[in-house]
Amino acid sequence: MVEAIPLKRDAEGVYRVGDSRVTLDLVVRAFNRGATAEEIVQDFPSLQLSDVYQVIGYYLKHGAELAPYFEQRDREECELLARHEEAWSPKGLRERLLARRTSR
Repeated sequence: MVEAIPLKRDAEGVYRVGDSRVTLDLVVRAFNRGATAEEIVQDFPSLQLSDVYQVIGYYLKHGAELAPYFEQRDREECELLARHEEAWSPKGLRERLLARRTSR
């Protein structure tokens, strides 16, 4: 009996694991940092342990095929961070929060 890999591609082309909103790249990054499947499930409780094991196995077998996808996701992340760098930067955060508070 062969089970399908628990990956679904959403409307934006992002792979999600199982029935969760957790992305394939988050799971793979955690795994590559040394996290076990159990630790990944602890960090992302919406994941099923069996799904994480299957996805990691799929990644290990098909890493070369997935490389362009991961490169694209890295580019998108860098672009997003660059566009919103000022808003997400802790630099000047206190002042921005105080200004927002006094404007109410």
